[in-house]
Amino acid sequence: MIIGDSSALIALSVVNKLELLEALYENLFVPQAVYDEVTQVGRPQSDKLKSFLQNRVKVVDLNLTKLGLGLGELEAITLYKELDADVLLIDDNRAKKYAVLNDVKVIGSLGILIKAKENELIEKVKPLLEGIMKSEVYISEKLMLQVLGICDEL
Repeated sequence: MIIGDSSALIALSVVNKLELLEALYENLFVPQAVYDEVTQVGRPQSDKLKSFLQNRVKVVDLNLTKLGLGLGELEAITLYKELDADVLLIDDNRAKKYAVLNDVKVIGSLGILIKAKENELIEKVKPLLEGIMKSEVYISEKLMLQVLGICDEL
């Protein structure tokens, strides 16, 4: 089971690879705050994400201080704990650090692409990275090169 957060879902949606989550994990859930954020009218990929995430929303009772994290990130971490999920899909670095400090296993959208290539679900990562970089989702060139190196696509 994987719990999804906004930016990672948007990144995979931009390159039409949301189905990788279904191929790699038995279940995908998102907290209500994440669903509300990614399906907001005018947001990138909102229609596609609304359709994909239908029936995957879980309501979270949140009793955490903000710690500089967004509501969606906090709810995603809480949902991970509540459902005893296997991994949390999240791209935000601050949220990742907080999650790891709280014994949450994390993977980012690029980690999903690496895992998909390792499992032969996709042939190449590079065109997908390029597609993500052309969108509103930020990936540093250093990180892109690191991923390409891991995937032997330099």
